[in-house]
Amino acid sequence: MPATNPNIGENAPVIRQLDETAINRIAAGEVVERPASAVKELVENAIDAGAGRIDIAYGDGGKTIIRVTDDGCGIAAHELPLALARHATSKIDGSDLLNIHTFGFRGEALPSLGAVGRMTITSRVAGQDAAMISVAGGALDPVRPAALGSGTVVELRDLFYATPARLKFMRTDRAETQAITDVVKRLAMAEPFVAFTLRDVSGGGDGRVKFRADAQTGDMFDALHRRLASVLGREFAANSLKIDAEREGLHLTGYAALPTYSRGSAVAQFLYVNGRPVRDKLLVGALKGAYFDFLSRDRHPAAVLFIDCDPQLVDVNVHPAKSEVRFREPGIARGLIVSALRHALAEAGHRASTTVAGATLGAMRPEGRPHIYQMDRPSQAAMQAAYRAQEPGFAETAGVFARVEDSAPVDQVELQNHPLGAARAQVHENYIVAQTETGIVIVDQHAAHERLVYEKLKKQMAENGVASQALLIPDIVEMSDGDAARLLEMAGDLARLGLVIEPFGGGAVAVRETPAILGQVDARAMLHDILDELADQGDSQSVQARIEAILSRVACHGSIRSGRRMQADEMNALLREMEVTPHSGQCNHGRPTYVELKLSDIERLFGRT
Repeated sequence: MPATNPNIGENAPVIRQLDETAINRIAAGEVVERPASAVKELVENAIDAGAGRIDIAYGDGGKTIIRVTDDGCGIAAHELPLALARHATSKIDGSDLLNIHTFGFRGEALPSLGAVGRMTITSRVAGQDAAMISVAGGALDPVRPAALGSGTVVELRDLFYATPARLKFMRTDRAETQAITDVVKRLAMAEPFVAFTLRDVSGGGDGRVKFRADAQTGDMFDALHRRLASVLGREFAANSLKIDAEREGLHLTGYAALPTYSRGSAVAQFLYVNGRPVRDKLLVGALKGAYFDFLSRDRHPAAVLFIDCDPQLVDVNVHPAKSEVRFREPGIARGLIVSALRHALAEAGHRASTTVAGATLGAMRPEGRPHIYQMDRPSQAAMQAAYRAQEPGFAETAGVFARVEDSAPVDQVELQNHPLGAARAQVHENYIVAQTETGIVIVDQHAAHERLVYEKLKKQMAENGVASQALLIPDIVEMSDGDAARLLEMAGDLARLGLVIEPFGGGAVAVRETPAILGQVDARAMLHDILDELADQGDSQSVQARIEAILSRVACHGSIRSGRRMQADEMNALLREMEVTPHSGQCNHGRPTYVELKLSDIERLFGRT
């Protein structure tokens, strides 16, 4: 017996027009999820107003007070009531919803906030008197005169007092504070020429400054780099690569970190479209795809990337929170990110992040406060004489050095001028110790050679293509019509990877050929893996990932094994090849292949200065 619908009585339901207050409270549920959402809307309004300085204050995690002060253009006194009317905005005229150049455009934020809290707006336009207006639970007070030098101050108190049920879903003050801080930092990264200050005013007074970012000047990339250093830390700035690429009307800029500066989660991934922070699975998938060959599955890249384009090429009117976008040509956006990041990583060559050396020194640091001993540095001439006295024509055998007959002498002074220096020794039959001009380098011979072999195999595959094997009897895989259509759309891309599929009527797909390097393949499982990736990320790397996983295993078995003793010329040859091979700074799983320690750091370990 069907259950009775509690919302339908004996009489037919009556259609009613909701009043403006109820409409605004419903809108607030979409726009204002928590205090951080209110901060985001108010700060974006300040940026749209052309502010050069924005001060954000909050109390008790934003539950009792949020105050945003800016030096922007302000709101005229006669327009203050209109600013609190739903769907009233100065950002667009409504004629073209794709031609949007501002953060806000819906005209929902201020009336939504006024419907669920107690809000006061004080503003002054240059050349006019300041004025203020208050609204509480959707009820407006008249406009009245106020005192203000310039710009706008929006003060929001008792958020959700008019919808007390929402208060039950608030998290702790600490969690809400962290969410506010994240929002402000995310916006600060997008606007390096704007000054931001975030203060906690819980308990009253001026409060404590929790975050400050001074306005930057100069070139856009330099300003952004300095802003990222202040927001994400100097380590990110020191280990990130400049990104600047363009394709078919899309311009990608920003900074992406080296693979060896990876994170345990995706917390250091910041993506923007026309300056707007977004959380878009297409872009996240593209970022993941750019690094998938350099990181293990449990590591995540760090990057701050901006896509700028004509507003006509992207729809930001997808969701009330405006955190999702839809590109007219999503494949172009994805391809731009993947190709630009892979190009930057390739140009980085053998470079590994400085955090590798820092972690090494931290592991070696002696306990307690070391004594400091003075020492004199020898002159450059004395150092070169010492180097020449140590020049090998020697190879390591059984723990001692024996002269290598008929080998040409190696100029160690010249070799140490190379980035990875001159090989001095091999320890534990796996680690090469090399001397550079400024310190030493320790190389994991197996991991390094594994990466070199892997890069050669990938190059050969790119030049010669992926060999496929024809199946005597095609595998017929049944699926829904929609899934079959999505797979067949990428048939050309899959064929280049050795996987040939054809339609077989209805929702069935026939697998004619599979990549030879994979051997026997479960075609059904492979196709469903591809479909899962398409649903999750909008694209699939499944086949390529499997092929490259095989190449990685081949490289592992074909590389110099741990435990093999190497001669000096072999070690130096390995170092030289690393210097000219892209991505040689990390192994196939994202771990570093070498550690560089500066002489000054080593001296501090031993208490020398």
